[in-house]
Amino acid sequence: MDELTQRLSDEQPVAVGGPKPTLEELRVRLEDIGTVFVKFTETRGGTDLGIRLDREASDYAGADFEGGSGTVHVEGTLVLNDDPVRCVADIDLATLRGTGRLVVVEMSEVVA
Repeated sequence: MDELTQRLSDEQPVAVGGPKPTLEELRVRLEDIGTVFVKFTETRGGTDLGIRLDREASDYAGADFEGGSGTVHVEGTLVLNDDPVRCVADIDLATLRGTGRLVVVEMSEVVA
């Protein structure tokens, strides 16, 4: 397992990442695009990962995008430095911050 993957496997602070980390952009990505950016903020310069959403495992029931409150639970997969991983994160909509971690999975889960 890659060293970065190992470090991001522990629960730690995350934030909404990507080129436009706003509440509206997060909503569009969750509801329409199907990919989100999650930034692990504790690494040098931060590690911004684009994940392909697993809509069945993600949960937005506690989210109030109009009011900018509540939380979203996002899960999705990617390959990080040759390691197939699942990103699991809970993000507070008021701050666009939360906690997350990576879980190593089988490659078939990532490419399925």
